Amino acid sequence: MTKIKAGSKAPDFKGVDQHGNEIKLSDYKGKKVVLYFYPTDDTPGCTAQACNLRDNYSALQKKGYEVLGVSKDSEKSHQKFIKKYDLPFSLIADTDLKINEAYDVWHEKKFMGRTFMGTVRTTFVIDEKGKIESVIEKVDTANHTEQIIG
Repeated sequence: MTKIKAGSKAPDFKGVDQHGNEIKLSDYKGKKVVLYFYPTDDTPGCTAQACNLRDNYSALQKKGYEVLGVSKDSEKSHQKFIKKYDLPFSLIADTDLKINEAYDVWHEKKFMGRTFMGTVRTTFVIDEKGKIESVIEKVDTANHTEQIIG
């Protein structure tokens, strides 16, 4: 569980998208941002989540939201994932885990009896002033847009 709560200032970050372009949260000042952290490109849950956001992208944009996905995967992996599923938003390659750590989503996880470190699927809805509007920790991958805009 992240320590970052609604009402707090969103940690600024610097990362690179699938094209190697630098992206900073401060570049989005004046816009609402859906910043979603997911474990890995092209896995069932991550694909369902990305496709739900893709399918509802125009509704999100109408409400003023920009969408940014973050995982530890490389730019090249993000390029393949975006191409395969025709994703209309940027994915940030957080290979050094600095953004995961800034948002406190890199934690010990258990799966099939194995313990390992990984990204805890979490979405931060950030307002135009850079404040956290809401934190979605129990992400419904197939209906994620509804969790964001209701």
